[in-house]
Amino acid sequence: MSVPRFTTHLCTWADAEEPLRAIRTQVFIQEQNVPQALEWDGEDTQAVHALACDANGQAIGTARLLWQGAAAHLGRMAVVPAWRGQGVGSALLTLMIATAQARSVHQLSLNAQTSAVAFYKRAGFVTLGMEFQEAGIPHQRMTRFI
Repeated sequence: MSVPRFTTHLCTWADAEEPLRAIRTQVFIQEQNVPQALEWDGEDTQAVHALACDANGQAIGTARLLWQGAAAHLGRMAVVPAWRGQGVGSALLTLMIATAQARSVHQLSLNAQTSAVAFYKRAGFVTLGMEFQEAGIPHQRMTRFI
C-alpha cells in the first residue's frame, strides 16, 4: 500500500493559525501582492478551514468556508506553487463542498480569480455577473447549488 502524497482535513483558526497564515502570506501577500489589510479581514475565527499537508506534515494548501444562513462562501483557496496541478486544490474543494453539504447548505458561492474559473466550472460552479477587480486581480463571482 502506498503512502498518500498529501492529506486534507478540517480545522479551526485557533487550531492551525500558523500554517494557514503561512500559506496565505506566501500565496496571496507575497506572490499575488494582496494587501495585508484585505487578506486579514477578521473573518477567520468564524470560518471553517481546510488544510492540506504533504506526507511529511508540511502545510501545502488551504481554503475556508464562511456560513451565510442556508448558503456558504468559499474563499482563501490557496496551494503553494510546488504543489499546483497535483490535485491539492481539487481535494480541498471536494472537502469544502462535502462540509457545506453536511451542514445542509443549499448554495455555495465564491469569487474566483479569472485564471481559476475553468477549475471551478469543472466542479459544477457557474459564473454570475461581470468580471470585477478584487485586490487588483480580475475575479468572477461563481455559485453552485448543492
